[in-house]
Amino acid sequence: MLESPRTRRLRSDYRALEKLRSESSILDFAIPPDPTGAPPEVYYIHFYGRGLFRPLGTTDVLVREHHEVCIRLGAAYPRMMPELSWKTPIFHPNISSSGVVCLGGYGTHWVPSLNLDELCVMLWDVVRYANFDVGSPYNREAAYWARNQAAAAFPVDVRPLRDRVAGVAPANGCRKPPIVAQPPTVRGREVAVAETVDVMDAEIVDAPYADILYID
Repeated sequence: MLESPRTRRLRSDYRALEKLRSESSILDFAIPPDPTGAPPEVYYIHFYGRGLFRPLGTTDVLVREHHEVCIRLGAAYPRMMPELSWKTPIFHPNISSSGVVCLGGYGTHWVPSLNLDELCVMLWDVVRYANFDVGSPYNREAAYWARNQAAAAFPVDVRPLRDRVAGVAPANGCRKPPIVAQPPTVRGREVAVAETVDVMDAEIVDAPYADILYID
């Protein structure tokens, strides 16, 4: 039986994401089980790298090293943009507090030829503040912070998503737990990573986010 163009595209996207996962120590993904063997229409994308978030009730902007976004490929995909929903805490001008993601011009002028792996590259650049827009923000507080702060160095994670291909993936291939620390800082023209990135002594303490390691 001939497959529809949409089904062929879904299979192509799945193969592209599997290849991307093999090329990246940053990205992983999960899909809901489907006994029919149909190509996935829902992905839970995990990024293991530095992004920023702000704990509720505080003004602290901290580093978080695990991020999850749900991507749903609706019935009109690829003609229409996928539905994106951010699942983990994040502080970014272009992601709302409820998890709605703004992709700039792609939100109003979606390009059907944009493949799912290319979308994930864009999302990683959003996470690490390599791509952000303070002119039309979904989170005005994050936009104000990004526009006016002078301490944090952007991007907060310098690795491209295909870090294994680029030769900058961790040598041991291990992913660190989602450490919360101060973001990388700028000292004059030098970029210095916060000293809490490689932690020698740490302990788990009670915290409002169960999946975060707080450094005491």
